[in-house]
Amino acid sequence: MSTPLAPQILSSSLEDLVTLFDVRPSDSALPAAERDALVASSPKFGTVFTDHMARVSWTAADGWRDRRVEPYGPLQLDPATAVLHYAQEIFEGLKAYRHADGSVWTFRPEANADRFARSAHRLALPALSVDDFVASIAALVRTDEAWVPTAEESSLYLRPFMYASEAFLGVRPSLEAEFLVIASPVGAYFSGGVKPVSIWVDTQYSRAGAGGTGAAKCGGNYASSLLPQVEAQKHGCEQVCFLDAGTGTFLEELGGMNVFVVRADGSVETPELTGSILEGVTRSSIIALLGDAGRTVTERRIPLADLLADIESGAVTEVFACGTAAVVTPIGRLAGTAFDHTIADGGPGAVTMAVREELTGIQTGRVADRHGWLRRLA
Repeated sequence: MSTPLAPQILSSSLEDLVTLFDVRPSDSALPAAERDALVASSPKFGTVFTDHMARVSWTAADGWRDRRVEPYGPLQLDPATAVLHYAQEIFEGLKAYRHADGSVWTFRPEANADRFARSAHRLALPALSVDDFVASIAALVRTDEAWVPTAEESSLYLRPFMYASEAFLGVRPSLEAEFLVIASPVGAYFSGGVKPVSIWVDTQYSRAGAGGTGAAKCGGNYASSLLPQVEAQKHGCEQVCFLDAGTGTFLEELGGMNVFVVRADGSVETPELTGSILEGVTRSSIIALLGDAGRTVTERRIPLADLLADIESGAVTEVFACGTAAVVTPIGRLAGTAFDHTIADGGPGAVTMAVREELTGIQTGRVADRHGWLRRLA
């Protein structure tokens, strides 16, 4: 079992921490009119980027140093750079939201910082403090605040990442690393309204096994999901769901999202964290919100055979997935080599839509933040 996400506390005020970052303005920033037009166009996820990026460098000899916000641009890598050969890298994903009063907020960044540190440990990379993680995001957002969209369900997607930057071919942890944050304005995930997706349950490939890197947010886990994703699309499905590597019988997670099952009695289940499943910040937030609503939420191993039987009998009425990009995605159909089941009437379920509405409401300031999850950035 993974250690539960436990938000850390900044050692100083965010205002003081942000001043540690040297802002080096870009001399080729996009003209305001062109930038505003791009942001207003609700760009596709991960295709448009802001003028700057935050960066901190690390060496084993000197630790973390040279905190700065610099112009967004290509990275220069030696052909022998460690990350290119041994995939020693990790990343995170979170968003900045424009509230009605014009202020900019993000959602549970300390929880992302905590998971980032865990991922670093598993990949033998240096731990970045919660101070540097949150301050780097704030420094970048304040520099490129004009890039934060205002349209409904739009946001500024933030991608912190770290990679081994030492140039060497020996198999050992890198003695140098780079941490960066880039930002991308994105429109609503469901541009035409929330629609259920079809999921292909893969029985040939595994995302991660016991003792592997499944609980870390690293690129290798996502690379291993790409071929099964292609197979899913061949079967008319938008996403792929993996089963456990040990027995191939228990539900685990999608290529980039956690899964929830809603039963007819109103209770909710989600696969337990066995070390091969990423502990999503959205996942833990949903568990808390469902508990607030009086629903019983059980984390357990869910046999695929039992789930399919319960969908057929009506004992399971909803299935949904969750993650930073889509927040909450209804699943209307589960298919595999030997089955093809529509869940209830195939439409978005009431529990799914209620928790989605509440969570997005908290993030955008429309619903009270009773858990103290929001942090103001600008």
